[in-house]
Parts: sequence; C-alpha cells; structure tokens
Amino acid sequence: MNSAYKQTFFVTSVFEVRKLPPEAAAEAAFAGRSNAGKSSAINALCEQKRLAQISKTPGRTRALNFFSVDAERTLVDLPGYGYAQAPAALRRQWEALIEHYLSKRRNLRGLMLVMDIRHPLTDYDWQLLDWCQAHALPLHILLTKADKLSRGAAVSTLQKVERSLRARESDASVQRFSTLRRQGVEQAHEVLDAWLGF
Repeated sequence: MNSAYKQTFFVTSVFEVRKLPPEAAAEAAFAGRSNAGKSSAINALCEQKRLAQISKTPGRTRALNFFSVDAERTLVDLPGYGYAQAPAALRRQWEALIEHYLSKRRNLRGLMLVMDIRHPLTDYDWQLLDWCQAHALPLHILLTKADKLSRGAAVSTLQKVERSLRARESDASVQRFSTLRRQGVEQAHEVLDAWLGF
C-alpha cells in the first residue's frame, strides 16, 4: 500500500480545453459510466472521504477534475459518460473535452476504467477500450461495487470480463474493487505506481 496517495489534494476543475493545466506532472485518468463509482474509487485509493465529490445523481462530474498526489504525479477524474438525461449539447461538450484530453495529453500515462461489476462492458466501455488499444494507452479496469455481489458471483463476473477482453485481443487488465470493504486498493495502487513512476 502506497501511503503517498494520502497526501493527494484537489487542484482545479477544467471545463474548456484551453484551460487545461501545463503538462508537467505524470497523469493517471479515471473514466467510466455515470454512477459507476469513479469518485468513490478515487477517495478509497487516496484514503480520503471527501476528496472527489460523490453524488447519487448520475452526471454530476461535468469537468476534468485534477488532483495532485505530489509535484510529479496527478490523478484526473473525467466526466462520466452514458448519462442519457443530460442535454445533448452538454453531452457533446463533455465528449469533446474527454476526446481532446485522451488524444492530446502527452503526459497521460494510463487510464483506470471504472465499471459497476453488475453492469460491465457496456457499449460505451467497449468504445473506450478499443480506442485505448488503438492508441496504445495502458488501461486497467476496476470492477467496482464488488460487495454488491456474492464472492462467487463477483469472481464469475471477473472471469467473464477477462474472457471477453481476451476474445477482443485487448491488453487491458482487470480486477474486483470495493470501496466499502477496501477490496482491491493495494492491487490498484500497484498499477498506478507503475504508471506514475513510484
């Protein structure tokens, strides 16, 4: 377990491409469907309850939120995708912001794709998986809310996802994750450590 993440603090929210911070620190980004548990995962990984804002309302994360681990490392929370009730113009704005960030950010080292273990591998997830594969961007999947399933069901879902990734010839790695039980935090830290150069 890397205690450095405990020092993480919020830096800024970015709504426009032109306001992105300088590409100074290595970055690891978190993406996922609205309400998949991105903010909860970031809080668990940083051992803080209120670092990333949690909402029961899907689509609350509307900006790129930057969190500094230290001077050389940053975590980035991307807007959740797939929220049908968001106005079309707003969805297009989010999508354009995410696409620009993922395709142009030279200091981006990897992407944590957060999925609710009860609803893994949606069409949106596959689009992002395929994009990362095509652009050689390292990707690791957190199957969140693993505590919502029995251990047997959670293991079975993990194995199904692994088989689907192999069938797609994806290089992505995957794990179970539960903020409630703090399950999978150390494994996720190991991935982040490798990306961010700890």
